[in-house]
Amino acid sequence: MTSAASEPTATEPEVRIAAGALRGSAEKGVAVFRGIPFAEPPVGALRFAAPRPARGWDGVREAVAYGPPPPQAGYFGMDALSRGAASDWLTVNVWSPEPHPGAGLPVLVWIQGGAYAIGTSGQPEYDGARLARDGGLVVVTFNYRVGIEGFAQLRGAPANRGLLDQVAALEWVRDNIRAFGGAPDRVTVFGQSAGAGSIAALMGMERAAGLFRRAIAQSVPGTFYSPALAADIATAFAAELGLRPTAADLATVAPDRLPAAGDAVAAKSASFAERWGLPARAAIPFAPVVDGDVLPVTPWQALAEGAGRDIELVVGHTRHEQRLLMLIDGTLGQVTDDRAAAALRDFGPGPDGADGYRAGFPTAGPEELYERVRSDWLFRMPSVHLAEAQLAGGGRAHLYELTWDAPGMGGVLGACHGLDVPLAFGNLGSGQAGALIGESPSPAAEELSAAVRAAWTGFAAHGDPGWPAYDSEQRLTRLFDTPPSVTPYPEETSRRLWRHHTFAALPLPAS
Repeated sequence: MTSAASEPTATEPEVRIAAGALRGSAEKGVAVFRGIPFAEPPVGALRFAAPRPARGWDGVREAVAYGPPPPQAGYFGMDALSRGAASDWLTVNVWSPEPHPGAGLPVLVWIQGGAYAIGTSGQPEYDGARLARDGGLVVVTFNYRVGIEGFAQLRGAPANRGLLDQVAALEWVRDNIRAFGGAPDRVTVFGQSAGAGSIAALMGMERAAGLFRRAIAQSVPGTFYSPALAADIATAFAAELGLRPTAADLATVAPDRLPAAGDAVAAKSASFAERWGLPARAAIPFAPVVDGDVLPVTPWQALAEGAGRDIELVVGHTRHEQRLLMLIDGTLGQVTDDRAAAALRDFGPGPDGADGYRAGFPTAGPEELYERVRSDWLFRMPSVHLAEAQLAGGGRAHLYELTWDAPGMGGVLGACHGLDVPLAFGNLGSGQAGALIGESPSPAAEELSAAVRAAWTGFAAHGDPGWPAYDSEQRLTRLFDTPPSVTPYPEETSRRLWRHHTFAALPLPAS
Protein backbone atom coordinates (compact mmCIF):
# COMPACT_ATOMS: atom_id res chain seq x y z
CA MET A 1 0.00 0.00 0.00
CA THR A 2 2.97 2.35 0.29
CA SER A 3 5.87 3.31 -1.93
CA ALA A 4 8.84 5.58 -1.86
CA ALA A 5 8.00 9.27 -2.08
CA SER A 6 8.30 10.89 -5.51
CA GLU A 7 7.31 14.11 -7.24
CA PRO A 8 3.58 14.21 -8.06
CA THR A 9 2.59 14.35 -11.70
CA ALA A 10 -0.51 15.54 -13.55
CA THR A 11 -1.76 11.97 -13.76
CA GLU A 12 -0.70 11.04 -10.23
CA PRO A 13 -1.78 13.89 -7.93
CA GLU A 14 -0.56 13.74 -4.36
CA VAL A 15 -1.82 15.24 -1.13
CA ARG A 16 -0.73 14.99 2.47
CA ILE A 17 -3.27 14.46 5.25
CA ALA A 18 -2.83 13.89 8.96
CA ALA A 19 -2.23 10.15 8.54
CA GLY A 20 0.31 10.45 5.71
CA ALA A 21 0.79 11.12 2.02
CA LEU A 22 -1.62 9.87 -0.66
CA ARG A 23 -1.20 9.34 -4.38
CA GLY A 24 -4.36 9.32 -6.48
CA SER A 25 -5.16 9.56 -10.17
CA ALA A 26 -6.42 12.18 -12.61
CA GLU A 27 -9.71 11.20 -14.27
CA LYS A 28 -12.35 13.12 -16.24
CA GLY A 29 -10.84 16.47 -15.34
CA VAL A 30 -10.53 15.96 -11.56
CA ALA A 31 -8.12 14.43 -9.07
CA VAL A 32 -9.46 11.24 -7.51
CA PHE A 33 -8.33 9.55 -4.30
CA ARG A 34 -10.01 6.25 -3.40
CA GLY A 35 -9.96 3.80 -0.53
CA ILE A 36 -8.58 6.12 2.15
CA PRO A 37 -9.12 4.61 5.63
CA PHE A 38 -10.98 6.84 8.07
CA ALA A 39 -11.23 4.19 10.81
CA GLU A 40 -9.56 0.96 11.80
CA PRO A 41 -11.09 -2.24 10.37
CA PRO A 42 -14.01 -3.15 12.70
CA VAL A 43 -13.02 -6.79 13.13
CA GLY A 44 -11.36 -8.85 15.84
CA ALA A 45 -11.37 -6.91 19.10
CA LEU A 46 -13.12 -4.01 17.31
CA ARG A 47 -16.01 -6.11 15.98
CA PHE A 48 -19.35 -4.40 16.76
CA ALA A 49 -17.47 -1.54 18.48
CA ALA A 50 -17.65 2.17 17.82
CA PRO A 51 -15.19 3.17 15.07
CA ARG A 52 -11.65 4.08 16.03
CA PRO A 53 -9.49 6.50 14.00
CA ALA A 54 -7.26 4.93 11.39
CA ARG A 55 -3.55 4.70 12.07
CA GLY A 56 -1.08 6.59 9.95
CA TRP A 57 1.44 5.21 7.47
CA ASP A 58 4.93 5.89 6.18
CA GLY A 59 5.76 6.79 2.62
CA VAL A 60 3.11 7.46 -0.01
CA ARG A 61 -0.07 5.39 0.09
CA GLU A 62 -1.58 4.50 -3.28
CA ALA A 63 -5.21 5.71 -3.30
CA VAL A 64 -6.46 4.47 -6.68
CA ALA A 65 -8.88 1.66 -5.76
CA TYR A 66 -12.09 1.64 -3.73
CA GLY A 67 -11.93 -0.03 -0.36
CA PRO A 68 -13.78 -3.36 0.01
CA PRO A 69 -17.52 -3.16 0.72
CA PRO A 70 -18.83 -3.94 4.19
CA PRO A 71 -20.77 -7.22 4.49
CA GLN A 72 -23.89 -6.98 2.34
CA ALA A 73 -27.34 -8.54 2.37
CA GLY A 74 -28.31 -10.67 -0.59
CA TYR A 75 -30.56 -8.13 -2.31
CA PHE A 76 -29.65 -7.73 -6.01
CA GLY A 77 -26.71 -10.08 -5.50
CA MET A 78 -24.87 -7.53 -3.35
CA ASP A 79 -23.63 -10.26 -1.00
CA ALA A 80 -21.30 -11.48 -3.74
CA LEU A 81 -19.43 -8.17 -3.65
CA SER A 82 -18.35 -8.63 -0.05
CA ARG A 83 -17.89 -12.42 0.05
CA GLY A 84 -14.27 -13.09 0.93
CA ALA A 85 -13.40 -9.38 0.82
CA ALA A 86 -10.82 -7.78 3.08
CA SER A 87 -12.00 -6.19 6.31
CA ASP A 88 -10.84 -2.59 5.85
CA TRP A 89 -14.36 -1.50 4.96
CA LEU A 90 -14.31 1.97 6.50
CA THR A 91 -12.82 4.07 3.73
CA VAL A 92 -13.53 7.37 1.96
CA ASN A 93 -13.13 8.54 -1.63
CA VAL A 94 -12.53 12.11 -2.79
CA TRP A 95 -12.96 13.88 -6.14
CA SER A 96 -11.52 17.39 -6.41
CA PRO A 97 -11.02 19.85 -9.28
CA GLU A 98 -8.41 21.77 -7.24
CA PRO A 99 -6.56 19.45 -4.82
CA HIS A 100 -4.56 21.98 -2.87
CA PRO A 101 -5.10 23.46 0.61
CA GLY A 102 -5.88 27.02 -0.48
CA ALA A 103 -8.80 26.32 -2.80
CA GLY A 104 -11.53 26.63 -0.16
CA LEU A 105 -14.15 24.81 -2.24
CA PRO A 106 -17.56 23.73 -0.96
CA VAL A 107 -17.82 20.02 -0.14
CA LEU A 108 -20.60 17.54 -0.89
CA VAL A 109 -20.50 14.36 1.22
CA TRP A 110 -22.67 11.50 -0.05
CA ILE A 111 -24.35 8.94 2.24
CA GLN A 112 -25.72 6.11 0.13
CA GLY A 113 -28.95 4.25 0.76
CA GLY A 114 -29.81 0.57 0.65
CA ALA A 115 -32.41 -0.10 3.37
CA TYR A 116 -29.60 0.02 5.98
CA ALA A 117 -28.75 -3.49 4.69
CA ILE A 118 -26.72 -2.95 1.49
CA GLY A 119 -24.66 -0.23 -0.10
CA THR A 120 -21.05 0.57 -0.85
CA SER A 121 -19.38 3.72 -2.11
CA GLY A 122 -17.72 1.85 -4.96
CA GLN A 123 -20.97 1.48 -6.91
CA PRO A 124 -20.56 3.12 -10.36
CA GLU A 125 -23.60 5.38 -9.95
CA TYR A 126 -21.79 7.15 -7.08
CA ASP A 127 -18.76 8.22 -9.12
CA GLY A 128 -18.30 11.87 -8.17
CA ALA A 129 -16.24 13.09 -11.14
CA ARG A 130 -18.94 14.86 -13.14
CA LEU A 131 -20.52 16.44 -10.08
CA ALA A 132 -17.16 17.71 -8.80
CA ARG A 133 -15.89 18.93 -12.19
CA ASP A 134 -19.03 20.69 -13.40
CA GLY A 135 -20.00 21.96 -9.96
CA GLY A 136 -16.58 23.26 -8.95
CA LEU A 137 -16.61 21.51 -5.59
CA VAL A 138 -15.18 18.55 -3.71
CA VAL A 139 -17.24 15.34 -3.60
CA VAL A 140 -16.74 12.71 -0.90
CA THR A 141 -18.26 9.24 -0.64
CA PHE A 142 -17.61 6.61 2.01
CA ASN A 143 -18.54 3.18 3.35
CA TYR A 144 -20.36 2.56 6.60
CA ARG A 145 -21.44 -0.66 8.28
CA VAL A 146 -24.87 -1.92 7.27
CA GLY A 147 -27.08 -4.84 8.25
CA ILE A 148 -26.30 -6.75 11.43
CA GLU A 149 -22.77 -5.28 11.61
CA GLY A 150 -24.09 -1.72 11.59
CA PHE A 151 -27.64 -1.64 12.91
CA ALA A 152 -28.61 -4.78 14.85
CA GLN A 153 -29.37 -4.05 18.51
CA LEU A 154 -26.89 -6.33 20.30
CA ARG A 155 -26.09 -6.67 23.96
CA GLY A 156 -22.50 -5.64 24.61
CA ALA A 157 -22.31 -3.29 21.61
CA PRO A 158 -23.22 0.36 21.05
CA ALA A 159 -26.43 0.97 19.12
CA ASN A 160 -26.40 2.51 15.63
CA ARG A 161 -22.84 1.59 14.76
CA GLY A 162 -23.56 2.56 11.15
CA LEU A 163 -24.45 6.08 12.27
CA LEU A 164 -21.30 6.23 14.38
CA ASP A 165 -19.30 5.29 11.29
CA GLN A 166 -20.93 8.20 9.46
CA VAL A 167 -19.95 10.57 12.26
CA ALA A 168 -16.37 9.26 12.08
CA ALA A 169 -16.29 9.83 8.31
CA LEU A 170 -17.55 13.39 8.77
CA GLU A 171 -14.90 13.98 11.43
CA TRP A 172 -12.32 12.78 8.92
CA VAL A 173 -13.70 15.29 6.41
CA ARG A 174 -13.48 18.07 8.99
CA ASP A 175 -9.87 17.23 9.80
CA ASN A 176 -8.53 16.45 6.31
CA ILE A 177 -10.63 17.92 3.51
CA ARG A 178 -8.58 21.13 3.32
CA ALA A 179 -5.72 19.11 1.79
CA PHE A 180 -8.00 18.20 -1.14
CA GLY A 181 -9.11 21.78 -1.76
CA GLY A 182 -12.24 21.65 0.39
CA ALA A 183 -13.38 24.03 3.10
CA PRO A 184 -14.27 22.22 6.35
CA ASP A 185 -16.81 24.93 7.22
CA ARG A 186 -18.63 24.51 3.87
CA VAL A 187 -19.69 20.87 4.14
CA THR A 188 -23.08 19.71 2.82
CA VAL A 189 -24.23 16.13 3.35
CA PHE A 190 -26.55 14.61 0.78
CA GLY A 191 -28.06 11.16 0.63
CA GLN A 192 -31.00 9.11 -0.57
CA SER A 193 -33.35 6.60 1.11
CA ALA A 194 -31.47 5.08 4.07
CA GLY A 195 -28.82 7.72 3.41
CA ALA A 196 -31.48 10.41 3.78
CA GLY A 197 -32.78 8.74 6.95
CA SER A 198 -29.22 8.78 8.24
CA ILE A 199 -28.95 12.49 7.48
CA ALA A 200 -32.21 13.14 9.31
CA ALA A 201 -30.76 11.28 12.30
CA LEU A 202 -27.43 13.10 12.12
CA MET A 203 -29.22 16.47 12.21
CA GLY A 204 -30.52 15.60 15.66
CA MET A 205 -27.41 13.89 17.06
CA GLU A 206 -25.13 15.78 19.44
CA ARG A 207 -22.19 13.69 18.19
CA ALA A 208 -22.65 15.16 14.70
CA ALA A 209 -23.08 18.79 15.79
CA GLY A 210 -20.93 21.17 13.77
CA LEU A 211 -19.79 18.56 11.23
CA PHE A 212 -21.92 19.89 8.37
CA ARG A 213 -23.56 23.18 7.52
CA ARG A 214 -26.22 22.07 5.03
CA ALA A 215 -28.13 18.89 4.26
CA ILE A 216 -29.96 17.42 1.25
CA ALA A 217 -32.25 14.52 2.19
CA GLN A 218 -33.69 12.63 -0.79
CA SER A 219 -36.65 10.36 0.13
CA VAL A 220 -36.44 10.16 3.92
CA PRO A 221 -37.77 6.83 5.27
CA GLY A 222 -40.04 7.05 8.30
CA THR A 223 -38.70 3.86 9.89
CA PHE A 224 -36.93 4.35 13.21
CA TYR A 225 -37.14 1.57 15.80
CA SER A 226 -37.64 1.45 19.53
CA PRO A 227 -34.98 -0.50 21.48
CA ALA A 228 -37.52 -3.23 22.31
CA LEU A 229 -38.45 -3.78 18.66
CA ALA A 230 -34.83 -3.66 17.47
CA ALA A 231 -33.73 -6.09 20.20
CA ASP A 232 -36.49 -8.55 19.32
CA ILE A 233 -35.54 -8.45 15.64
CA ALA A 234 -31.90 -9.03 16.61
CA THR A 235 -33.00 -12.04 18.66
CA ALA A 236 -34.50 -13.50 15.49
CA PHE A 237 -31.24 -12.89 13.60
CA ALA A 238 -29.23 -14.67 16.26
CA ALA A 239 -31.73 -17.55 16.49
CA GLU A 240 -31.09 -18.33 12.82
CA LEU A 241 -27.55 -19.17 13.90
CA GLY A 242 -28.44 -20.84 17.21
CA LEU A 243 -26.84 -17.95 19.09
CA ARG A 244 -27.79 -15.24 21.56
CA PRO A 245 -28.17 -11.62 20.35
CA THR A 246 -24.87 -10.53 21.90
CA ALA A 247 -21.76 -9.04 20.40
CA ALA A 248 -19.72 -11.88 21.88
CA ASP A 249 -21.83 -14.62 20.28
CA LEU A 250 -22.18 -13.02 16.85
CA ALA A 251 -18.46 -12.21 16.76
CA THR A 252 -17.88 -15.94 16.38
CA VAL A 253 -19.51 -15.78 12.92
CA ALA A 254 -17.35 -14.61 10.01
CA PRO A 255 -18.47 -11.17 8.79
CA ASP A 256 -19.20 -12.34 5.25
CA ARG A 257 -21.46 -15.12 6.59
CA LEU A 258 -23.48 -13.01 8.99
CA PRO A 259 -25.78 -11.25 6.48
CA ALA A 260 -27.35 -14.59 5.56
CA ALA A 261 -29.06 -14.60 8.95
CA GLY A 262 -30.61 -11.23 8.21
CA ASP A 263 -31.67 -12.44 4.76
CA ALA A 264 -33.35 -15.49 6.28
CA VAL A 265 -35.38 -13.35 8.68
CA ALA A 266 -36.33 -10.89 5.94
CA ALA A 267 -37.51 -13.77 3.72
CA LYS A 268 -40.03 -14.90 6.31
CA SER A 269 -40.86 -11.47 7.73
CA ALA A 270 -44.57 -11.97 7.04
CA SER A 271 -44.62 -14.63 9.74
CA PHE A 272 -43.54 -11.97 12.25
CA ALA A 273 -46.39 -9.58 11.37
CA GLU A 274 -48.23 -9.97 14.67
CA ARG A 275 -45.01 -9.78 16.64
CA TRP A 276 -43.34 -6.78 14.93
CA GLY A 277 -46.14 -4.99 13.09
CA LEU A 278 -45.32 -2.67 10.20
CA PRO A 279 -41.60 -3.50 9.83
CA ALA A 280 -42.55 -7.13 9.20
CA ARG A 281 -45.38 -6.23 6.83
CA ALA A 282 -42.99 -4.00 4.88
CA ALA A 283 -40.07 -6.49 5.15
CA ILE A 284 -37.72 -3.90 6.67
CA PRO A 285 -35.48 -5.64 9.23
CA PHE A 286 -33.02 -2.77 9.77
CA ALA A 287 -33.40 0.85 10.81
CA PRO A 288 -31.74 3.30 13.21
CA VAL A 289 -32.69 2.74 16.84
CA VAL A 290 -33.92 5.57 19.05
CA ASP A 291 -31.75 4.33 21.91
CA GLY A 292 -31.65 7.52 23.98
CA ASP A 293 -27.88 7.82 23.64
CA VAL A 294 -26.48 7.79 20.11
CA LEU A 295 -29.92 8.77 18.81
CA PRO A 296 -31.77 10.46 21.69
CA VAL A 297 -35.12 11.04 19.90
CA THR A 298 -36.57 10.69 16.42
CA PRO A 299 -35.41 13.21 13.80
CA TRP A 300 -38.86 14.81 13.64
CA GLN A 301 -38.89 15.45 17.37
CA ALA A 302 -35.27 16.64 17.39
CA LEU A 303 -35.81 19.13 14.57
CA ALA A 304 -39.10 20.40 16.01
CA GLU A 305 -37.20 21.10 19.22
CA GLY A 306 -34.61 23.14 17.33
CA ALA A 307 -31.72 20.69 17.01
CA GLY A 308 -31.22 21.52 13.32
CA ARG A 309 -32.13 25.20 13.25
CA ASP A 310 -28.60 26.18 12.21
CA ILE A 311 -28.48 23.59 9.40
CA GLU A 312 -29.98 24.62 6.06
CA LEU A 313 -32.09 21.80 4.62
CA VAL A 314 -33.31 20.63 1.22
CA VAL A 315 -35.67 17.66 1.49
CA GLY A 316 -38.02 15.93 -0.90
CA HIS A 317 -39.23 12.75 -2.53
CA THR A 318 -40.24 11.24 -5.84
CA ARG A 319 -43.85 11.10 -7.00
CA HIS A 320 -44.08 7.32 -7.41
CA GLU A 321 -41.79 6.09 -4.63
CA GLN A 322 -43.36 2.67 -4.21
CA ARG A 323 -43.41 1.54 -7.84
CA LEU A 324 -39.81 0.33 -7.89
CA LEU A 325 -40.41 -1.63 -4.68
CA MET A 326 -43.57 -3.09 -6.20
CA LEU A 327 -41.58 -4.23 -9.21
CA ILE A 328 -39.03 -5.85 -6.92
CA ASP A 329 -41.57 -7.72 -4.75
CA GLY A 330 -43.81 -8.71 -7.66
CA THR A 331 -46.88 -6.66 -6.75
CA LEU A 332 -46.67 -4.21 -9.68
CA GLY A 333 -49.76 -4.84 -11.78
CA GLN A 334 -51.00 -7.48 -9.34
CA VAL A 335 -52.76 -5.49 -6.60
CA THR A 336 -56.22 -6.83 -5.78
CA ASP A 337 -59.02 -5.09 -3.88
CA ASP A 338 -58.18 -7.18 -0.81
CA ARG A 339 -54.48 -6.31 -0.97
CA ALA A 340 -55.27 -2.60 -1.34
CA ALA A 341 -57.70 -2.75 1.58
CA ALA A 342 -55.02 -4.41 3.75
CA ALA A 343 -52.45 -1.77 2.81
CA LEU A 344 -54.87 1.06 3.63
CA ARG A 345 -55.66 -0.56 6.98
CA ASP A 346 -52.05 -1.30 7.91
CA PHE A 347 -50.21 1.73 6.57
CA GLY A 348 -52.82 4.48 6.58
CA PRO A 349 -52.69 7.30 9.16
CA GLY A 350 -54.91 6.25 12.04
CA PRO A 351 -58.19 4.33 12.22
CA ASP A 352 -59.86 6.47 9.55
CA GLY A 353 -56.95 6.33 7.10
CA ALA A 354 -58.62 3.90 4.70
CA ASP A 355 -61.77 6.00 4.45
CA GLY A 356 -59.67 9.13 4.02
CA TYR A 357 -57.79 7.69 1.06
CA ARG A 358 -60.92 6.42 -0.63
CA ALA A 359 -62.63 9.80 -0.17
CA GLY A 360 -59.54 11.78 -1.14
CA PHE A 361 -58.88 9.75 -4.29
CA PRO A 362 -62.38 8.73 -5.39
CA THR A 363 -61.38 7.55 -8.87
CA ALA A 364 -58.34 5.56 -7.76
CA GLY A 365 -58.31 1.83 -8.31
CA PRO A 366 -56.75 -0.70 -5.93
CA GLU A 367 -53.24 -0.41 -7.37
CA GLU A 368 -53.15 3.38 -7.14
CA LEU A 369 -54.46 3.33 -3.57
CA TYR A 370 -51.91 0.69 -2.60
CA GLU A 371 -49.07 2.64 -4.21
CA ARG A 372 -50.13 5.95 -2.67
CA VAL A 373 -50.50 4.79 0.91
CA ARG A 374 -47.28 2.76 0.85
CA SER A 375 -45.37 5.66 -0.75
CA ASP A 376 -46.80 8.10 1.78
CA TRP A 377 -46.04 5.94 4.81
CA LEU A 378 -42.48 5.03 3.91
CA PHE A 379 -41.05 8.10 2.13
CA ARG A 380 -43.31 10.94 1.05
CA MET A 381 -44.91 12.05 4.30
CA PRO A 382 -41.78 11.49 6.42
CA SER A 383 -39.96 13.83 4.02
CA VAL A 384 -42.66 16.52 4.17
CA HIS A 385 -42.89 16.19 7.96
CA LEU A 386 -39.13 16.66 8.22
CA ALA A 387 -39.43 20.01 6.41
CA GLU A 388 -42.29 21.02 8.69
CA ALA A 389 -40.38 19.95 11.81
CA GLN A 390 -37.43 22.04 10.66
CA LEU A 391 -39.71 25.06 10.36
CA ALA A 392 -41.27 24.39 13.77
CA GLY A 393 -37.79 24.36 15.31
CA GLY A 394 -36.86 27.74 13.85
CA GLY A 395 -34.86 26.49 10.85
CA ARG A 396 -35.21 26.80 7.09
CA ALA A 397 -36.13 24.12 4.57
CA HIS A 398 -36.67 23.86 0.83
CA LEU A 399 -39.05 21.15 -0.42
CA TYR A 400 -39.03 19.37 -3.77
CA GLU A 401 -40.76 16.54 -5.61
CA LEU A 402 -39.31 14.65 -8.59
CA THR A 403 -42.21 14.22 -11.02
CA TRP A 404 -40.42 13.28 -14.27
CA ASP A 405 -41.57 9.93 -15.65
CA ALA A 406 -38.50 7.89 -16.51
CA PRO A 407 -38.69 6.16 -19.91
CA GLY A 408 -36.98 2.93 -18.82
CA MET A 409 -38.88 -0.35 -18.28
CA GLY A 410 -41.52 0.80 -20.72
CA GLY A 411 -42.30 3.82 -18.57
CA VAL A 412 -44.19 1.80 -15.95
CA LEU A 413 -42.07 3.03 -13.03
CA GLY A 414 -42.79 6.73 -13.46
CA ALA A 415 -40.85 8.93 -11.05
CA CYS A 416 -39.85 6.00 -8.87
CA HIS A 417 -37.68 5.56 -5.81
CA GLY A 418 -34.00 5.95 -6.66
CA LEU A 419 -34.49 7.87 -9.91
CA ASP A 420 -33.00 10.96 -8.30
CA VAL A 421 -29.61 9.31 -7.67
CA PRO A 422 -28.31 9.20 -11.27
CA LEU A 423 -29.84 12.62 -11.90
CA ALA A 424 -27.95 14.10 -8.93
CA PHE A 425 -24.59 12.58 -9.90
CA GLY A 426 -25.03 12.94 -13.66
CA ASN A 427 -24.13 9.27 -14.18
CA LEU A 428 -27.09 8.54 -16.41
CA GLY A 429 -25.70 5.35 -17.91
CA SER A 430 -24.21 3.76 -14.78
CA GLY A 431 -25.57 1.14 -12.38
CA GLN A 432 -29.35 1.15 -12.08
CA ALA A 433 -29.64 4.26 -14.26
CA GLY A 434 -29.67 2.26 -17.49
CA ALA A 435 -32.80 0.38 -16.43
CA LEU A 436 -34.57 3.52 -15.22
CA ILE A 437 -33.49 6.09 -17.81
CA GLY A 438 -32.53 3.94 -20.78
CA GLU A 439 -29.16 2.94 -22.18
CA SER A 440 -28.99 6.11 -24.29
CA PRO A 441 -30.09 9.05 -22.11
CA SER A 442 -32.39 11.47 -23.89
CA PRO A 443 -31.80 15.23 -24.08
CA ALA A 444 -34.64 15.59 -21.55
CA ALA A 445 -32.79 13.34 -19.09
CA GLU A 446 -29.58 15.33 -19.54
CA GLU A 447 -31.47 18.59 -19.09
CA LEU A 448 -33.14 17.39 -15.90
CA SER A 449 -29.89 16.04 -14.50
CA ALA A 450 -28.22 19.39 -15.14
CA ALA A 451 -31.06 21.13 -13.26
CA VAL A 452 -30.77 18.81 -10.25
CA ARG A 453 -26.99 19.12 -10.16
CA ALA A 454 -27.20 22.91 -10.43
CA ALA A 455 -29.65 22.98 -7.51
CA TRP A 456 -27.51 20.73 -5.32
CA THR A 457 -24.23 22.50 -6.09
CA GLY A 458 -25.79 25.96 -5.77
CA PHE A 459 -27.18 25.00 -2.39
CA ALA A 460 -23.81 23.61 -1.27
CA ALA A 461 -22.01 26.77 -2.37
CA HIS A 462 -24.46 29.49 -1.34
CA GLY A 463 -27.41 27.95 0.52
CA ASP A 464 -29.74 28.68 -2.40
CA PRO A 465 -31.06 25.73 -4.45
CA GLY A 466 -32.92 28.05 -6.81
CA TRP A 467 -36.45 28.15 -5.43
CA PRO A 468 -38.11 29.76 -2.37
CA ALA A 469 -38.01 28.22 1.09
CA TYR A 470 -41.00 26.16 2.23
CA ASP A 471 -43.50 27.74 4.60
CA SER A 472 -46.78 26.68 6.17
CA GLU A 473 -48.89 29.07 4.08
CA GLN A 474 -47.80 28.88 0.44
CA ARG A 475 -45.98 25.51 0.76
CA LEU A 476 -43.93 26.29 -2.36
CA THR A 477 -42.25 23.21 -3.79
CA ARG A 478 -39.82 22.65 -6.66
CA LEU A 479 -41.14 20.11 -9.14
CA PHE A 480 -38.21 18.51 -10.94
CA ASP A 481 -39.55 17.79 -14.42
CA THR A 482 -38.94 18.99 -17.96
CA PRO A 483 -39.30 21.86 -17.58
CA PRO A 484 -39.03 22.32 -13.79
CA SER A 485 -41.50 24.55 -12.00
CA VAL A 486 -42.47 25.86 -8.56
CA THR A 487 -45.99 25.25 -7.24
CA PRO A 488 -47.79 24.78 -3.92
CA TYR A 489 -47.07 21.26 -2.62
CA PRO A 490 -48.84 19.03 -5.15
CA GLU A 491 -49.63 16.08 -2.85
CA GLU A 492 -51.94 18.18 -0.70
CA THR A 493 -54.57 15.45 -0.26
CA SER A 494 -51.98 13.11 1.24
CA ARG A 495 -50.46 15.89 3.34
CA ARG A 496 -53.82 16.68 4.90
CA LEU A 497 -54.53 13.02 5.61
CA TRP A 498 -51.21 12.76 7.47
CA ARG A 499 -51.08 16.21 9.07
CA HIS A 500 -51.77 14.93 12.59
CA HIS A 501 -49.63 11.80 12.33
CA THR A 502 -46.49 11.52 14.46
CA PHE A 503 -43.56 9.55 13.08
CA ALA A 504 -42.58 8.02 16.39
CA ALA A 505 -40.12 5.21 17.02
CA LEU A 506 -41.92 2.03 15.97
CA PRO A 507 -42.78 -0.08 19.04
CA LEU A 508 -42.78 -3.81 19.65
CA PRO A 509 -46.51 -4.51 19.42
CA ALA A 510 -46.21 -7.83 21.22
CA SER A 511 -44.70 -6.25 24.34
